[in-house]
Amino acid sequence: MRQQREPSPSESLFWPVVWAVALHTLMFAMLFVSFAFAPDLPPARPIVQATLYQLKSQSQATTQTNQKIAGETKKTTAPIYETEQLEQKKAEQEKQAVAAKAAEQKKAEEARKADAAKKAEAEKKSAAEKKAAEQKKLADIAKKKAADEAAKKKAAEDAKKKATEDAKKKAAEEAKKKAAAEAAKKKAADDARKKAAEAAQRKATEDKKAAALAELLSEDVGRQQALADEVGDQVAGSLDDLIVKLVSEQWRRPPSARNGMSVEVMIEMLPDGTIINASVTRSSGDGPFDSSAVQAVRNVGRIAEMQQLDRTTFDRLYRQRRAVFKPEDLGL
Repeated sequence: MRQQREPSPSESLFWPVVWAVALHTLMFAMLFVSFAFAPDLPPARPIVQATLYQLKSQSQATTQTNQKIAGETKKTTAPIYETEQLEQKKAEQEKQAVAAKAAEQKKAEEARKADAAKKAEAEKKSAAEKKAAEQKKLADIAKKKAADEAAKKKAAEDAKKKATEDAKKKAAEEAKKKAAAEAAKKKAADDARKKAAEAAQRKATEDKKAAALAELLSEDVGRQQALADEVGDQVAGSLDDLIVKLVSEQWRRPPSARNGMSVEVMIEMLPDGTIINASVTRSSGDGPFDSSAVQAVRNVGRIAEMQQLDRTTFDRLYRQRRAVFKPEDLGL
């Protein structure tokens, strides 16, 4: 009968070590899977406890074998821990990325909300400003309308006041014109009466002179001479008045003629009364007035009443007769 060989210490520890490594690998795999499907929780460092049961041996071989197994276990456990650390770091980075993205989204949402609030505030402010502008425009329109109404009312009052004043002024002018017309009418009547009285007096004087002249011309020569000596001045005065009257009818007053002027004119006539010449013997100092008097005498042309005089009286008194003319004598 063959004697069975007793296994060596290393062979007796092989399978326990293998099973221990396989157990740890399975545990790490299950832990990784649990981390992959687990919800996001605060990271926690896994605690792996491994218990190594060493066989009691008093021999040096047993001690060396145990040390070798412990070294192998340490070598196997180190990569697994680093992998766990990397996975945990990656999970933390992903979580931080998710948190950063969430924070960024939250920040963007807050910025969007802030922009929306700002835009709403701007729109509200714009609407308020627009409403204020419209209200101001309406107020300005109302104010302008009120000003226009006030201006129209004032213009109407001014027009009414002016019309009243014009009516009063017109009435006063009419009354003044009426009074002036009545005064002029009264003056004209007074002048007419005065002129009629003067004309009647003048006619009486002329009639008296004419009667005296007729009486003078109807007598014989001796009687005529006696009458001429008696009434010569009166006859001469009558014919002089006639000459002044005829000349005044032909005289046209120049602008320079003034009361107080006088011009002496020499009148030359024929026995039939025809005026053949007129010249200034003493000037008034105003050429136009002197010329007007000479021209008026010439315009008379002929004085038929001179034929009533005898030749002697005519030659003595009127062949050359000096006459003094004044503006007031010529119709002023």
